Amino acid sequence: MQVEKSGLTRDGNKTDLVLFDFGGVLAEEGWKAGLRFIAGINGLDDEKFLQTAADTIYETGYILGKGSEGSFWKSLREKTGIRGDDAALRQEIFSRFRLRDWMFDWVGQLKAQKITVGILSDQTDMLDRLNDRDGFFGCFDHVFNSYHLGKGKRDISLFDEIAGSLKTDPGRILFVDDDPGHVQRARQKGWKAILYVDRDSFEREMRHYLQE
Repeated sequence: MQVEKSGLTRDGNKTDLVLFDFGGVLAEEGWKAGLRFIAGINGLDDEKFLQTAADTIYETGYILGKGSEGSFWKSLREKTGIRGDDAALRQEIFSRFRLRDWMFDWVGQLKAQKITVGILSDQTDMLDRLNDRDGFFGCFDHVFNSYHLGKGKRDISLFDEIAGSLKTDPGRILFVDDDPGHVQRARQKGWKAILYVDRDSFEREMRHYLQE
């Protein structure tokens, strides 16, 4: 599907900029897949373990660059009893992040048509390590990561700050994320947003934004 040169629109509102979540959108969701594996080998309920891990990574400040990876794993071990050293546990997550080539085809088409593209991710320094492995930062005009911003997508004020830093009207930003809460907060701040569920539904949604 080729993007029209005049850009993406919906309800007559042109989109100048598209921001993508990383895990679960641009790449397979290594965080959840890795944690589910860790839960399984430790005999834990995976949904409860996922929620505990998500809360712990915020509580320790690791996802906001205000705490260490070691403090995160230490706290998670104390709460859940999981076994394994930090490096081994990290690798279970790291190895499961795999770029979706077809999604990067969309990124390339948008960028070729002079539409600004970026990443907006709640990630730790693992995103930098993944870039070292796969070299994808160069595909984007902007990379926003909670680890470096000191603020994540759970904080609705982030969306105002991103729009302000980009000097872009919120209504001209399209955001793609697989987390319903993040999508809802973006919409509350006037952004257009797609909740990523699967490839087919994503591509149908994107076509709604194409200039006729």
